[in-house]
Amino acid sequence: MSPRSASVNEELRRRSRERLLQAAVELVSERGYEATTLADIADRAGSARGLVSYYFPGKRRLVQSAVHRLMHRTLEEALEREPRTEDGRERMARAIDAILGLTRDQPVLMRQHMAGILEAEGFVQCPEQQRLGRLLRDTVARHGSEDVEADYAVLRALLMGSVFAALVPGVPMPLPVLRAELFKRYRLDRELGFPSDTGPASDGACDSDLSRFFATGSAPECGPGPEAAQSK
Repeated sequence: MSPRSASVNEELRRRSRERLLQAAVELVSERGYEATTLADIADRAGSARGLVSYYFPGKRRLVQSAVHRLMHRTLEEALEREPRTEDGRERMARAIDAILGLTRDQPVLMRQHMAGILEAEGFVQCPEQQRLGRLLRDTVARHGSEDVEADYAVLRALLMGSVFAALVPGVPMPLPVLRAELFKRYRLDRELGFPSDTGPASDGACDSDLSRFFATGSAPECGPGPEAAQSK
């Protein structure tokens, strides 16, 4: 059997990493952070357990990267939803509604994400977070910002604060109230964005199928993958 090409090896590594990210968000959403182990994540992903540390230095970094991926792809999906638009006010409204909607639909994940940021390791600028940051910077630029970096930092802080306020145990703020405050801050009409997306879920259920956010298609049939090498 001829050796695999560098491109095939790279594709195998990429898909292995994608499976770990998807497994992390699924398990934390189902069981919570403390009840989810790295071994559980590896088993759900169909990977050797030693492979997790090959891509991520620990569980907290893996989960934070996985949630940043979910946020990035949710925001991207909202910004590109039909009818597509280049209008800066509409895109800002969609960005706000995307993050608030994710808070509604994935409260366990988002609560853990906020808790992780408050730990000693703090805010990690992983590749997934950097992709999210680029989308938010583009949003504030299209909204008319004259200082994109400063306004991006403010928007990020406001969104993080809203997530925290919506999920704080005992005294959560209603998402429609938080939406109204953010829309007032950015001078957005309430009809912009996706008004119904940030209200209470109609049946109390969250979206459990997150596969569309992760490129986890089957790998090429080219012999043993990196999982096999790690398990030896």
